[in-house]
Amino acid sequence: MDKNNVNNKAIFMQGTNNMVVRDVPLPEIKANEVLIKVDTVGICGSDVHYYQHGRIGDFVVEGDFILGHECAGEVVEVGSEVKHLVVGDRVALEPGKTCGKCEHCKEGKYNLCPDVEFFATPPYHGVFTNYVAHPEDMCFKLPENVSNTEGALVEPLAVGLHAAAIGNVKLGDTVVIFGSGCIGLVTLLACKARGASKVIVVDVLENRLQTATKLGATTVLNPKNINAIKAIEEMTNGRGADVVIDTAGAEITVKQTVDVVKRGGTIVLVGMTPKDEVEFNFMKLMGKEGEVKTIFRYRNLYPVAINAIASGAINVKDIVSHEFDFDSTKAAFDFVAEHASEVVKAVIKIK
Repeated sequence: MDKNNVNNKAIFMQGTNNMVVRDVPLPEIKANEVLIKVDTVGICGSDVHYYQHGRIGDFVVEGDFILGHECAGEVVEVGSEVKHLVVGDRVALEPGKTCGKCEHCKEGKYNLCPDVEFFATPPYHGVFTNYVAHPEDMCFKLPENVSNTEGALVEPLAVGLHAAAIGNVKLGDTVVIFGSGCIGLVTLLACKARGASKVIVVDVLENRLQTATKLGATTVLNPKNINAIKAIEEMTNGRGADVVIDTAGAEITVKQTVDVVKRGGTIVLVGMTPKDEVEFNFMKLMGKEGEVKTIFRYRNLYPVAINAIASGAINVKDIVSHEFDFDSTKAAFDFVAEHASEVVKAVIKIK
């Protein structure tokens, strides 16, 4: 690779609802790192939220900022201590660099590391750029039959796999999923792969419910047209669902999880609500002796996700509804923000 003839551009968020393109220096890799030529980046809901509002909870964008954390690309340079990757390998990038020393990292729960440096989470820049440096052990080689677009979707799929695992979804279970955005859909795929016999998906956007049906949802319910809580009660003969997973992150859906979970069942909260505190009927949950579990990102799941895609056990391709080129990144964000009823998942091809 002739670094003298390489241009590295990045798309910076400059204030809310605005982006600019800039030339940036080519990253210098450390001994344990590889240099990646970025090929595909997914637009996540968190990216759009930062773009529109400039913050998510305590994470505040200060100054110009590069978004994007769902990423796949090609290795173009390797550090002196890199052992398992070579130039030309295509990889999916797990976006968090953790300390490896805290109690959480040592327990294998590195997603809880308090010192994680996570792409596109302030103050750490993301990957809407031509080239990025990343540690070898957080870059996972993609088989020939897994495309870069699928590689970029490994990140959200890992969230869905983690949600299904934390909920202990198993063969024969009935699962209710609130929300059929990208995370809801990958959670649907994860639950089906774990053997759930019925997966009921609830959302107010018809285009997303149609995709959920295409991906294997047993039933889809739109609360605009039907009383979803009553419908679930009838479908389960009053029993409720073994596992209820909220990916919508809406106050109303978080509250409704307790209404549809069975006695002794499990609720998994995935989506984060706009408010820090929301109303929840714990007394009703106690009467059911139900469990509430939460997840934060994922851990140790990139190889699992890649193998599941490669084997055909999980199909993430059909989640992608829109594709944009690098020069149209701002237009892509505006489109995603303004056309939720049309967009299921958008990706950017970095050329």
